[in-house]
Amino acid sequence: MIRLDHLSHKIAGTTILDDITATLPKGGVTALIGPNGAGKSTLLRLIGRLEPLQTGKISIDGLDVASTPTETLARTVAILGQQTLIASRLRLRELVGFGRWPHHQGRPGPKDQVAVDDALNCFGLMPLADRFLDELSGGQAQRGFLAMTFAQDTDWLLLDEPLNNLDMRHARALMGELAGLVRRTGKSVVVVVHEVNYAAAWADHIVALKDGRITLQGTPDEVLTETALAALYDTPITVARHNDRPLVLHHH
Repeated sequence: MIRLDHLSHKIAGTTILDDITATLPKGGVTALIGPNGAGKSTLLRLIGRLEPLQTGKISIDGLDVASTPTETLARTVAILGQQTLIASRLRLRELVGFGRWPHHQGRPGPKDQVAVDDALNCFGLMPLADRFLDELSGGQAQRGFLAMTFAQDTDWLLLDEPLNNLDMRHARALMGELAGLVRRTGKSVVVVVHEVNYAAAWADHIVALKDGRITLQGTPDEVLTETALAALYDTPITVARHNDRPLVLHHH
């Protein structure tokens, strides 16, 4: 599990996270939801050690994020942020291969090639494997970065708004694939999502943030109520049911 103990974080004197304490369960999909500026991406970056910890403590499966050696942490948790700029004359297969670096340290072997092929197949990218990145659509490139993260073969995947640039079909397929991955392998996923219905349909655990604080955490049924969501997003919201899951109606 991931334990967050009294995390606080400031940027240029502005409080972004304020006394965050939570436990993210292992072996499921945890969705971080909330309005823009709630602190979701900052929290994910702190867990993945892309930002230095200022106040509090984070542990992942008992590993202290602040003190664990980078090579050990990189075999435990993989993170995909929103900023994914990279050399355009790189082939897709090469991009996905970067995910294997923590394992081969620059000396890839047959096992690494198998892992890259598995990742390409998992995200339906094998037919595009030899294309340059600037020959791909935004959605195809986004799936390529996801495949790179998957190829790292860690117990935890941290994904910051991975549905950006994906159309409805591919966004739905990705969330379904992440949920299936959890069921098949026991891996754990923490994902920042903008559209709450993706969390409603596929998440096992939801953490709702607003103004740098956790307002609610629990199962979709516990978190995605009309009262809680209206307060979270400052707008009237109706919650219905579909396939025994909450369905959030926010278009009036």
